[in-house]
Amino acid sequence: MEKIKEGQYVALGYELYEVAADGTQTIVHTTDEKNHEQFVFGLTPGMIQPLEKAVEGLGEGDKFDVTVKAADAFGNYDPEQIVALPKDLFEVDGKFDSGRVRIGAAVPMMTADGFQVMGKVLEIGPDEVKMDFNHPLAGKDVRFSGTILTVRPASAQEIAAVNGGGCGGCGGGCGDGGCCGGDNGGCDNGSCCGN
Repeated sequence: MEKIKEGQYVALGYELYEVAADGTQTIVHTTDEKNHEQFVFGLTPGMIQPLEKAVEGLGEGDKFDVTVKAADAFGNYDPEQIVALPKDLFEVDGKFDSGRVRIGAAVPMMTADGFQVMGKVLEIGPDEVKMDFNHPLAGKDVRFSGTILTVRPASAQEIAAVNGGGCGGCGGGCGDGGCCGGDNGGCDNGSCCGN
């Protein structure tokens, strides 16, 4: 049986819990057979280190359960990640997109480097939209509990995707289920990995 080590393709099924200061746990994300997390062990950037350490050496069918402190998971909450953007950035055909851009909504944005990030709309003013680009679980302790679904040598294409700066799989792109939480993939969208 293959064991998880550097260069192995890994697929995980898991439940992700937010852990409150009093120990109360609330489930915030569950993968399923069609939407599992996948990555190339030791090569995919942005993996949460305690999670990576917890699955190292495991094989298909093995269980894992790890609690991760906020600083080692999705990072501490950073007030500097709250930004006021010009309202005209949210226009479609010359009109403000009030259907998608509303208070509390998660809106995908692109950085100057071409990376997709998710921002939460905090306020909509006459000229600006205030957005919070912190990960939804920033400042929160979390727990991953799951099963190793697949372990095999990664293909050249999977390794190239990781080395090319992409998410290396991870269930999709950074904003729709990827393991690349460092660029705010968004836990509500399935991101399992942090800084």
